[in-house]
Amino acid sequence: MKPVIGITAAHELEKGPNNDGDGRVFTNRLYCECIAAAGAVPIIIPHQAAIEDVIPLIDGLLIPGGDDIDAAHFGEANHSKVNLAEPARYPFEASLLKSMPEEAPILGICYGAQAVNIFFGGNLVQHIPDVTGNDSHSAGTVQSYRIEPDSRLCDIVGKSTAEGKTYHHQSNDRPGDGLRAVAWSDDGVVEAIEGLQRWILGVQWHPERTPESEDTQRIFSEFARQARQYGASRRA
Repeated sequence: MKPVIGITAAHELEKGPNNDGDGRVFTNRLYCECIAAAGAVPIIIPHQAAIEDVIPLIDGLLIPGGDDIDAAHFGEANHSKVNLAEPARYPFEASLLKSMPEEAPILGICYGAQAVNIFFGGNLVQHIPDVTGNDSHSAGTVQSYRIEPDSRLCDIVGKSTAEGKTYHHQSNDRPGDGLRAVAWSDDGVVEAIEGLQRWILGVQWHPERTPESEDTQRIFSEFARQARQYGASRRA
């Protein structure tokens, strides 16, 4: 039986002249394609879903990219360059994270890596150019990342470096409780975090944007393997 991976959705309200509209619930198709290619079943989870109904359905949770999380969630005022995600998104994802069994794997990508870190008590660099003096992380260019040799991520990709496309102006700063930083760009920006005990991985780059990459395939394959293992154990 294939494992089921829940992917949290973004929401967009298309307002009409009377402040109404149907809007949409969506995610980038590449997340679904990478999950399916890894041998799992992707399902999209909207904010309207009841947490208690979702948890029994999924064997793993993917929190994908998106706009910025309100800094109030980590006790700060928003930077002037912040482009806020819809207000209901992070609270819903935080509720999901709170309810996920510790044995279930969690993968966060870009916004998702930040959401995981904030949930566990970490904080963010709200605008990377303030620290690095340039905006190279938001250009969609391919970057190389240094990986901590003694890390889950290093075991997954099989080496102490990785490459990926970058589309972010924020990044994780202080790791949350039970997390640690395990990858960095050349300018010192934190590019990946992982759980000290639980199978939690957050990557700041977008592996789904390079589906042909061996690094990408190894990340999604291991995520799916962990979900398959967890799903088999809970159904036994």
